[in-house]
Amino acid sequence: MGSLLYAIFMLMVVLLSNSICIAFPGFNFGRIGGGGGDGPFGGGQGYPGLFPEFYSFSCPQANGIVMSVLESVIAEEPRMAASLLRLHFHDCFVQGCDASVLLDDSEVFASEKNSGPNSNSIRGFEVIDEIKSKLEEACPETVSCADILALAARGSTVLSGGPNWELPLGRRDATQASLGDSNNNLPPPNSTIQNLITLFRQQGLDEVDLVSLSGAHTIGMARCTSFKQRLYNQDGNNQPDSTLEVTYYNDLKTVCPENGGDNNISPLDFASPARFDNTYFKLIILGKGLLTSDQVLLSGNVEETMFLVKAFAENDALFFDQFARSMVKMGNINPLTGYNGEVRKNCRIAN
Repeated sequence: MGSLLYAIFMLMVVLLSNSICIAFPGFNFGRIGGGGGDGPFGGGQGYPGLFPEFYSFSCPQANGIVMSVLESVIAEEPRMAASLLRLHFHDCFVQGCDASVLLDDSEVFASEKNSGPNSNSIRGFEVIDEIKSKLEEACPETVSCADILALAARGSTVLSGGPNWELPLGRRDATQASLGDSNNNLPPPNSTIQNLITLFRQQGLDEVDLVSLSGAHTIGMARCTSFKQRLYNQDGNNQPDSTLEVTYYNDLKTVCPENGGDNNISPLDFASPARFDNTYFKLIILGKGLLTSDQVLLSGNVEETMFLVKAFAENDALFFDQFARSMVKMGNINPLTGYNGEVRKNCRIAN
């Protein structure tokens, strides 16, 4: 059944190559938030209070300032693009896209930076600080830290060779963080496919979003500690993950020894670690996904995710289009708008 669906789907892609947004039975391709939108990437549809022109009069140069900082930073350190993309993801999955991930410890709450998924892992805060500082000079108390994260994620994708999209703006910033939600809501690297589906559904994201957003792992690095279990004790029997391709497994062992080396890093997509493309999905098909949460998209025996991995591996335009749509959808998770929240002057502390 899966192979038949895949064959039919790829035929549709070829026939409709001028309109990659495909309505395919069983999959929510092309849906952004609450509606389909009016442009190639869904326009500003989705969440009331957010729209692409939000800063058109109050700070029209906002995106230009963000991009100028990103161009300099990513040219010097290409890995930073993936780090900034990940910051937006880790923000939105914890009480919504409200820049709570940027807050430092305070007297009334513990920072999300201290959670298991984030500690010694997420990075890029200094880049956000630099962007915020420049925006405050140009447009004081206007552009929120939550929107900076969304703009930086899009800009990092584009500068790495990935898709662009029309980005709804107008998020405001939280005044507190949630360490507990950060520990509970972010998918761990050893997630099963069912765990991934459950955590994404809790955020209003479906299997299409899960697979397309996982494609962000086409850029960036992961620490040894996040995939060591796969190499030495995947199922509690002191054996490696049987889905790992043998040569890749042997290569990873040289980077990630059984004892020590937890902070050693390996590319999530070793074939093109700094280029945003669909190679990530091709590697999964070859048994060369780095994290358990990568490989189970294919090996987890869920027909929808298996189908999508193969479809995105075959057609980079399809992946790019759906990634853009899913990024807009993720960026619409419970934002603070209107008079809720605030616009922080310093992204690390509430006003």
